[in-house]
Amino acid sequence: EVIEKLEEVVKIWVKQIRQVLAESEQMRREADDSGPSAELEHWKTRMSSFNSLLDEIKSSRVKKIISILQTARSKTLKQWKELDSNITIAANEAKDNVRYLYTLDRFFGPLAQASPVTMMEHVPSLMNAICMIYCTSPYYNTSERMTSLLLKITNQMINTCKTYLCEG
Repeated sequence: EVIEKLEEVVKIWVKQIRQVLAESEQMRREADDSGPSAELEHWKTRMSSFNSLLDEIKSSRVKKIISILQTARSKTLKQWKELDSNITIAANEAKDNVRYLYTLDRFFGPLAQASPVTMMEHVPSLMNAICMIYCTSPYYNTSERMTSLLLKITNQMINTCKTYLCEG
């Protein structure tokens, strides 16, 4: 009876974790003109969420329940182990992406505040940094991720030029 109750608890956790994972994979809704800082903020938020979830999964309360179910050879643990692994992968991806995007952070200010001429001086270094990310990041080197990042950088450059034209 105790095992059944604990299995029910784990089934609820599995359902909640699946929901979190599913939501994290959904398309992001962003403003059409969002800049590269929005990309960094997205991954920082995601990293925080998954790290909190990992902390909860690693808590002594959860470990005790999982240990009891392991002793009882519960079938619910197969799903649990898979989700635990998926959460770890998602947390690692977010952490890695934040680390790589922080290397671009020094370019975001000049993109947003410089004149078009000054802004262009930063583009070669920025593109080299993006190339480095593409070549070395285990998670950020997909066309989808790169397209999103380059779109946001382009948006920022366009907004900077618009501001320059309107003020000039």
